[in-house]
Amino acid sequence: MKCCQPGSGYGEFFSPKQAQREARRFRERGLDPASKWVVDAVRERGIEGRSVLEPGGGIGAIEIELLKAGAAGSTVVELSAGYEEAAAELAREAGVADRIERHIGDFAADGTAPADVVVLHRVVCCYPDYEALLAIAAGKARRLLALSYPPDVALARWANGVLNLWPRLRGCDFRGHVHPERGMLEVVERQGFRATARERAGLWRIAILERA
Repeated sequence: MKCCQPGSGYGEFFSPKQAQREARRFRERGLDPASKWVVDAVRERGIEGRSVLEPGGGIGAIEIELLKAGAAGSTVVELSAGYEEAAAELAREAGVADRIERHIGDFAADGTAPADVVVLHRVVCCYPDYEALLAIAAGKARRLLALSYPPDVALARWANGVLNLWPRLRGCDFRGHVHPERGMLEVVERQGFRATARERAGLWRIAILERA
């Protein structure tokens, strides 16, 4: 999928400047409420000694917190190389750099090894083909998948359309997407998962799905 390849509009939209802004906020305030809920929900289900995989992990804030909570190691697959410098700085500051492995590329075609926990936080809305992304993510999750997404309601679809005007005007081919909630969950459930927790965190909806 062209829009989700390195060097596409994704890399322009998620730039080094954006990464540094996110890193600065994380240093000053810690995790935002939605990210904190994801971390807490994963930790409550047992993270000690577990492996974590996060497509679209950005600056690696969730990985840092899960590693500090006892995860054995984590892998981030990020489309934009613009996040690498900021992510490396944060990992070194937290003392967990030796337990984080980062790849640049499209997770849907990356070939990354499975992990106990897969986190898809604010990622599915960046992919036009949610079925392919979620099927691959669920196939790589041995125990648990954490998924966040914008709500499939008229207001969210309208807001997404407005936000997409900016990259369109700049000639950038990145677009955000609002996918059907039921359709997304069904893709994961067909892989043997069931939702064990749901949450609304600001503009986001979050589901924790565990292997039955």
